[in-house]
Amino acid sequence: QVQLVESGGGLVQPGGSLRLSCAASGSIFSINAMNWYRQAPGKERDLVAAITSGGNTNYADSVKGRFTISRDAYNTLYLQMNSLKPEDTAVYCCFARIRSTWADYGRDYWGKGTLVTVSS
Repeated sequence: QVQLVESGGGLVQPGGSLRLSCAASGSIFSINAMNWYRQAPGKERDLVAAITSGGNTNYADSVKGRFTISRDAYNTLYLQMNSLKPEDTAVYCCFARIRSTWADYGRDYWGKGTLVTVSS
């Protein structure tokens, strides 16, 4: 059993900052890709940022220069969000491709999401 649990969402004013966390727990041998996605009301889910096991990162154009994705050695993923805009309002979900054993090719797991609301 593997779980991804996000935290850190909330209400913030435009221009403010939030830091999201996603803790992976359970039967984990290794974690490959870890990503943040978001889904705004009435819109499709979009990739926000991605980080490989080697630390390479990619960002959606809309968040470049404002958001920073990182991961630590304890299977936790982070998203530092600065200069937040109302259009950043969405449910943010984490994704991870996780191997539970050395023989496992890896499975995709999703968290349930955390709501970020940017409003004055």
